[in-house]
Amino acid sequence: MNHRQHAASLLAPEMQKLIDRMHKAARMPMQLMGPQQARNFYEAGAALLDMHPPKIAQVREIQLKARDGYWMPARLYSNQQADDAGSSADWPVLIYFHGGGFTIGSPNTHDVLCRHLARLADCTVISVAYRLAPEFRFPFAVNDAFDALLAVQQQARALGVDAQRIAVGGDSAGGTLATVCAHLARDAGIALRLQLLFYPGTTAWQDTDSHHRFSEGFLLDKATVSWFFDQYIDAADRDDWRFAPLNANDFSNLAPAWIGLAECDPLVDEGLAYADALRMAGVSVDIELYKGMVHGFINMGRTIAQAAIAHQDAARALRAGFRRNTG
Repeated sequence: MNHRQHAASLLAPEMQKLIDRMHKAARMPMQLMGPQQARNFYEAGAALLDMHPPKIAQVREIQLKARDGYWMPARLYSNQQADDAGSSADWPVLIYFHGGGFTIGSPNTHDVLCRHLARLADCTVISVAYRLAPEFRFPFAVNDAFDALLAVQQQARALGVDAQRIAVGGDSAGGTLATVCAHLARDAGIALRLQLLFYPGTTAWQDTDSHHRFSEGFLLDKATVSWFFDQYIDAADRDDWRFAPLNANDFSNLAPAWIGLAECDPLVDEGLAYADALRMAGVSVDIELYKGMVHGFINMGRTIAQAAIAHQDAARALRAGFRRNTG
């Protein structure tokens, strides 16, 4: 058995079947699309792969102001009744940043996930539509993410949330943004309750063993990763810790982390490395490694049962984080 056959043998049977069906569909590679075409393709795919959106008490569109005056669209999810929102500012809140290589994705593509997290964790989730590349290159997404955090903290009462119980989260590129927000929040004296990270990107260059092992045939391939980052950032900036959080100088006193990783994912090694960096600095870390899964599986709940399990695990971590005494 060669190296690639061994890697493919790790796939769960239901994931292998889904990948086979997608390969038979012979879709155009994303790196051959324009950014808007890729966004449309990703959003259409999300609707086909994810489970039916669960009902929740409240879903509404809001705006959060960025440092340059831009009003970021965001979507608020809560099991708190709309009549109560604003009358009691004690609902814990997760600020969520969607994945998509800083180039694609939106609150629409992660609607089901955010609904589940809000419902299962009994919290408010605010899903942020940060500005995307190539129209807005690095560090726009980073600045938008932290500005969203500051805006939620400052507008907590109006939003019906507790400014003392804030978590940040995201998947893939959104996980990168969440880790950066955790660093910036610590430096600003903001005590976050949790970093909720699904397969975050944390390295400057995609040269880990897992990037080589799962470079082709596991949905997120090497060419697509390169295309995303070419859209987003100049090569000269890729060592900046705000793109590669593992390059940060100090991991101490960061918020505790829950990290959900997919076994058959190019990013799995850098997720593990980020967990190690946190632990070495004395930060509490919980890891769930989902066997046989690929990058993006949390949005494939229609056919992948592990997606719902990951939602439940993440919600459990959120509940624990919101109960934790930070004083």
